[in-house]
Amino acid sequence: MSTFYQLDFEKPALEVERRIAELEPRAGRGDTRNAEQLAVERELEKLRAEHRERLSEAYRDLSAWNTVRVARHPKRPQTRDYIEMIAKDFCELHGDRRFGDDPAMVTGFARIGPHKVMVVGHHKGRSTQERIACHFGCAHPEGYRKALLKFQLAEKFGLPIVTFVDTPGAYPGIGAEQRGQAEAIAVNLREMSRLRTPIVSLVIGEGGSGGALGIAVADRVGMMSHAWYSVISPEGCAAILWKTANEKTNTAAADALRLTARDNLDLGIVDDVVQEPLGGAHREPKAAAASVENWILSSLGELKGRPIDELLQRRYERFRKLGAYMEMGG
Repeated sequence: MSTFYQLDFEKPALEVERRIAELEPRAGRGDTRNAEQLAVERELEKLRAEHRERLSEAYRDLSAWNTVRVARHPKRPQTRDYIEMIAKDFCELHGDRRFGDDPAMVTGFARIGPHKVMVVGHHKGRSTQERIACHFGCAHPEGYRKALLKFQLAEKFGLPIVTFVDTPGAYPGIGAEQRGQAEAIAVNLREMSRLRTPIVSLVIGEGGSGGALGIAVADRVGMMSHAWYSVISPEGCAAILWKTANEKTNTAAADALRLTARDNLDLGIVDDVVQEPLGGAHREPKAAAASVENWILSSLGELKGRPIDELLQRRYERFRKLGAYMEMGG
């Protein structure tokens, strides 16, 4: 685990991790272990069991604000990581044919299981240099126009679309606004709603505002269990409501926004929650990728068997009913 990024609620588990790391070099291998090495191995087994128990306690009933912090973990798998782990024959496509290429939006042909698909997803970057180049996952309008071109290309060739959502929001800079940020997202919402091909979308980390929704108008929407999806980030909400963002106001805002996977499932905003390994996807990326792949294959298998006109009608109705509620007379 990363030593420069530690979550306070994980401290009991991290202490056990430290003890395991210290003992592992002293454990023997194979059938040649002596008595001391066997004793070390028995101690390691106890510590691993304790570690699982501590992690289970830490992640049981995780608060909304801590969920946001897990979703932002620097070692959490990103779009390119999932592409590498579950997709074959990935052929990346670049550019929007208007302004340039946005590295915060990854697009390309790929094969997931037996399905040829178009993959589109936000990418935050891993190193400091890459993060700066990707604007920390905040796409510019050329990123959304790039995504739209690839959506339309997928429709032309009859390929289903798979999108990975992981952004705190669309880039809010002056240049992005001058080039039509809001218009680019709005056009994506309109055009995705009528694309004549199956679409599945998965929130793998952060799902912030229109920046997330700009590639998430889909027939089936899922969320990783420690992801968040909301109209605004907790810090943004806290800054508006309380004029300051700190631990107290961020926690209150996160609770009020109902941004966790469980909340979004209860509200009907997402269809499925994809369970992460114990301790989050950053601890076992390959296990997380296996869960993601199973969800994609299951969703595509179901959607590809339906008539396209039925899919379009269901897609329209799905998003039309979001935010609907019943008001009882007093």
